[in-house]
Amino acid sequence: MSRLSPLSRAPRARALAAVTGSLVLAGSLSACGGSSAASDEKTVTVYSADGLKGENGDGWYDQVFKDFTKKTGIKVNYVEGGSGEMVQRAVREKSNTQADVIITLPPFIQQAGEKGLLQAYKPKGSEQVDGADKDADGKWTSVVNNYFGFVYNKKELSGGKAPKTWEDLTDSSFKDKVQYSTPGVAGDGTAVLIKAMHDFGGKKPAMDYLKKLQTNNVGPSASTGKLAPKVDKGELLAANGDVQMNYAQSKDMPNLGIWFPAKQGGKPTTFALPYAAGLVTKAPHDANARKFLDYLLGRTAQQQVSEIGGGFAARKDVKATDANAVALDKIVDGVEVFEPDWADISKNLKTYVEDWKSATGS
Repeated sequence: MSRLSPLSRAPRARALAAVTGSLVLAGSLSACGGSSAASDEKTVTVYSADGLKGENGDGWYDQVFKDFTKKTGIKVNYVEGGSGEMVQRAVREKSNTQADVIITLPPFIQQAGEKGLLQAYKPKGSEQVDGADKDADGKWTSVVNNYFGFVYNKKELSGGKAPKTWEDLTDSSFKDKVQYSTPGVAGDGTAVLIKAMHDFGGKKPAMDYLKKLQTNNVGPSASTGKLAPKVDKGELLAANGDVQMNYAQSKDMPNLGIWFPAKQGGKPTTFALPYAAGLVTKAPHDANARKFLDYLLGRTAQQQVSEIGGGFAARKDVKATDANAVALDKIVDGVEVFEPDWADISKNLKTYVEDWKSATGS
């Protein structure tokens, strides 16, 4: 287990973004997979996990999509959902492929590769991405890095009332005031299972805890990004999220506080939860998709992860020193980082989710 060090460690973060005028709405998708007409179109279709789309049009995706279109003339069709939802949609469409690029959190990007949804392509700049953050065979590469975390309401939980441990969330004061996104559907929701199994020392004690937490849990949520506004308003006191998304949201939601649950008597922990992108097998706009992936890992876009999105670049040769980077570094300073066994999680995720459903009655 390692401890987060200063900015030079190139930590992970997610950049928020919003649909811009250059995007074609998801409902307008009409390209037939692999047709010559489709391949000639000046468009690229991106299936992305939620959380990368901002609410005010001032995020990383906004800038990247606009700049990419200006540079290449290629418009972006943006389709958003939970990590698992996006992979499942692509599976259903295998006989008539619609997506050109898939961007999800682990372990869903690994699953996309295992299901034959991704073809090998190593974007320009991917040689500067850490080996742990990309597929050895080139099926996917992290484009924005991130850490898993939680949020709480700083106004309602001031004066030493802020939660510090998992056990704090089971207190009666949190009755119907806790919510986390659905494991197996949302990437951050799946991360709740991963962290709980690590912190509690195995699947059974983690499920025992989540069963106990269910007394205070409001219920399932397909979207993690929708939880933070509820926390800011005081409808919830605590919810799951991730560092960069919640940091960016906190600019307009002043009551959000970011924290990392510890097991009682232990230290706060987290793990890397990068957004990884892959080129879809039989992508209708294959050449455009390759250009798009190259652009995401280009130095300009990677520098903007911090400057505009308030996150951290996937490329280790892009060193962020702006105000957002410094603030994020303080948030994660001293938190212990563990590395999940993604191969095991990808293989056994269905079982873990079923066990969670059984334990919680979900």
